[in-house]
Amino acid sequence: MSIIELDKHVTLWLNTLGNPTTDAISLFLSNARIWFPAYAIIMGIMIWRLGWKKGLVVVASLFVTVLLTDQISAYIKDGFERLRPAYDAWMVANGVRCPVSHGTYFFGFFSGHASNTFGFAIASVMGFRNDKKHSYRAYTAGVMIWAVLVCLSRVMLAAHYVGDILVGVCFGLIVGATVAYLTRLVIKRI
Repeated sequence: MSIIELDKHVTLWLNTLGNPTTDAISLFLSNARIWFPAYAIIMGIMIWRLGWKKGLVVVASLFVTVLLTDQISAYIKDGFERLRPAYDAWMVANGVRCPVSHGTYFFGFFSGHASNTFGFAIASVMGFRNDKKHSYRAYTAGVMIWAVLVCLSRVMLAAHYVGDILVGVCFGLIVGATVAYLTRLVIKRI
């Protein structure tokens, strides 16, 4: 069995575990608009805890991380042209559940949701480490669990294969960690 076939089988297995309740949860988690208030709260806490100079530098790094992961993933989707599971004839013939229309967004490699959420998660965790007075273990666990759930929701909605998600996670972690590292260098000069 090839990696692509394995990816299809694992994705189909996970996707078919869904039901109307998981569909509603997945739709909620996949809705990027609900993230913005949470992002704003996290950024506000960063400025409060790190001070306005360091805080604004870290907040700017979070914007840069999400912008990079989002735009690069969109560019690669158009260039790579791997169909989403909802549009793959083999997946449809084998019973993939597609509780929502993906419109004209036919391609899904690699997942922008996965790269955005994991990029934001790692960059924000590393950003909070600039505060030496407080521990952010609960935040770290919470933001990572949230990122995993968002990724899982994309499989449940037939928007991405598991492989799309894994590549998106890796890309997001690399971009987020790189931007956070560069941010730390800037903060040392403040």
